[in-house]
Amino acid sequence: MASDGKYLRLGELLIREGLITSSQLEKAISVQRQESGRLGEILIKLGMVKEEQLVAVLGKQLNIPFFTLGTGMLKPTAGQGLEHLILQEFAFKNFVLPLSRTFRSLTVAMFDPLDFILIDNLKKLTGCEINPVIATRADIKKAIEEFYGKSAMLRDAVESSYNISTAAQETSDDMGQELSLDKLIARAEEAPVVKIVDLIIRQAIEEGASDIHIEPFKDRISLRYRIDGRLCEIPPPAKHLHLPIVSRVKILAKMDIAEKRLPQDGAILVRINDRAIDIRVSIIPTIYGEKAVMRILDRGNKVLDLNSAGFDAKQLENIRKAISMPYGLIFITGPTGSGKSTTLYAVLSEIKNATKNIVTVEDPVEYKMDGINQVQIKPEVGLTFASALRSFLRQDPDIMMVGEVRDLETAQICIRSALTGHLVLSTLHTNDAPSAANRLMDIGVEPYMLAPSLLLVIAQRLVRKLCPECKEAYEPTPDQLKGANIKSDLIYRHKGCSKCNNSGYKGRTNICEVMPCTLEIQNLINQRAPYQKIREVAREAGMQTLYESGIKKVEAGITSLEEVFSVTLGAE
Repeated sequence: MASDGKYLRLGELLIREGLITSSQLEKAISVQRQESGRLGEILIKLGMVKEEQLVAVLGKQLNIPFFTLGTGMLKPTAGQGLEHLILQEFAFKNFVLPLSRTFRSLTVAMFDPLDFILIDNLKKLTGCEINPVIATRADIKKAIEEFYGKSAMLRDAVESSYNISTAAQETSDDMGQELSLDKLIARAEEAPVVKIVDLIIRQAIEEGASDIHIEPFKDRISLRYRIDGRLCEIPPPAKHLHLPIVSRVKILAKMDIAEKRLPQDGAILVRINDRAIDIRVSIIPTIYGEKAVMRILDRGNKVLDLNSAGFDAKQLENIRKAISMPYGLIFITGPTGSGKSTTLYAVLSEIKNATKNIVTVEDPVEYKMDGINQVQIKPEVGLTFASALRSFLRQDPDIMMVGEVRDLETAQICIRSALTGHLVLSTLHTNDAPSAANRLMDIGVEPYMLAPSLLLVIAQRLVRKLCPECKEAYEPTPDQLKGANIKSDLIYRHKGCSKCNNSGYKGRTNICEVMPCTLEIQNLINQRAPYQKIREVAREAGMQTLYESGIKKVEAGITSLEEVFSVTLGAE
């Protein structure tokens, strides 16, 4: 990595650290004399020392900080224009990565901090004093790909879009100015805008996002992706591009491009790597312009399988017993975004076969399933949940799935269908399983009809799974436990690495409570008992609460205590 004198000292330090022996050093020096090259690289090539060991020792020798990808320290500071200071091609060629800039001092990760010619070139290139830190080639390469690779295409499109036209800039300066419809369509079809919208969608899909938010504010656009249930900021396009970007989205979703005063809904079908992906689009007017939200419905990225949904063995046994019944009512409850629809589809996927006539009514149809008759409601033409259900009964169904019970009429038809020989599946917005019966009675369902029809209620939440690559074990303190009864001495917490975008989490799983409607619970429903009493009886019968389900996943190292506390009420 520099002079032989330096490498002799490096060799001695490696011996002192117990990483190589004297004979190994002599052999490496002998090879160096024959083949020339750098001693450190020869030691790695001969397999005598690992790259990260060599770099750590070199950092220690030179008193230079040693950064690794797993610690998240090789993540450049956003918003400092570092990608313009050191261009991608130069970074890849020389294994250097800009990390942060303070006034005229630039911190740069390097594989070889003794390459003074490279440091001098960096000074001239950036106009800054160079503060080197050391990292392995492999980590620097991955960090460069992460920093430049994922966003390079989007940045290029955004940069080129600044030159679309002077008229576009004038539009951003005058918030009251309106473009003619012809001009608006022309700008929405310009190459940079088309490229930006395509890349926003592609990047979101590649990163596993469930939603894309494009939001206008007074002097900027906000671009955010929802990944594993959390919104993440993404470098946004320029403010003057808001109108053409939203117009482009409207064109793709077959919306009225001229209508800016009313909310609109639409859909886009995209194909990526021969995979069809549905995107639901919602646009609403705000005080600074229209906000667009795109919900990505990627069936190929969803596991429609009960075995992989996060239920434990006892819960799966209760669910499979209920869905094997010839008739009855099954509810899945939870707030918006808790995975209810995915669980419903997993149930349908398990029970569908050629001998069953399955019909669904949904708003909207999220995943198209072969062998199932799916109906999308259209209230504007009179096709509601209730009217569709009435028609279903003349279609000789065996199993009916209702996207959501929102009113008394829909609830009554579901219950009557369950009482007359059909298996009915639906969702409901309640906080837990025992309160589902009370919710239905509150909207007007009679207990004598509900009690005999109800088979099972599932309540669920989604929690993020700890990244298996970087999660770390620790012994929690009483303050961290907050009264939780953990059977394991050690549990896991998030840390962050390149595999999980330094969040410490990757993917999500269910925590659930599964309540079979036993004879005792039916009697309580008939008596209009409060949900607390139903809950007490269900727990005595073995029902695991949401909190208890979450604690089991903490003990198994699947999720963290913080995640469980964030979606449940704690110890009960």
